[in-house]
Amino acid sequence: MKRFVTFEGIDGSGKSTISKRVYKKLGEMGYDVVLTFEPTDTSLGRIVKKCIEENSEPIMTTFAFIADRMQHVKELKRWLERGKIVLCDRYADSTYAYQAVQLENIIENPIRWLKDLHDEFILKPDLTFLCVLDVDKALDRIKNRGKLFSFERKDFLKKVQRNYLYLASLEKERFVLLDTSKSIDETVKECLDKILKR
Repeated sequence: MKRFVTFEGIDGSGKSTISKRVYKKLGEMGYDVVLTFEPTDTSLGRIVKKCIEENSEPIMTTFAFIADRMQHVKELKRWLERGKIVLCDRYADSTYAYQAVQLENIIENPIRWLKDLHDEFILKPDLTFLCVLDVDKALDRIKNRGKLFSFERKDFLKKVQRNYLYLASLEKERFVLLDTSKSIDETVKECLDKILKR
């Protein structure tokens, strides 16, 4: 069963926890499944993480994300060619949602610009779960982890979530909105039902 499924959402929305649980459940059910993530754990991915940690110039960070993703897409295609279910914790929609906020005073219509940059190489997901959570609740979860990054502020995350919801409105067939204030078990079951019905 070949599927490419992405998990998106603001920091603290629960997407990493949910994607790990879905991966575990699918494996237990006997499916050939891979869980990957972005930024990747490659030399390019480490450059992206460094850009984030150092709050680097937005254009530079954007192109670091794109370079990492171009390399990642090759690997995604190989897994899919082998008939695997591929789950990805963050993908292109994260760049559209987050970097568009960083670029809003630099580039006119940043979401359109970012999408245009991806058009030549992007692998479109079959299904995208967008984890939606009240920003204050998400921030409470983030604070429990310790150190906050510069983008983990209420005003910034509200704009990011707005961008995510806008992206979802453009592709209603691909996006499934998850209310992650519900129980994790309930949310994971909803994900499994959607993945296996596609």
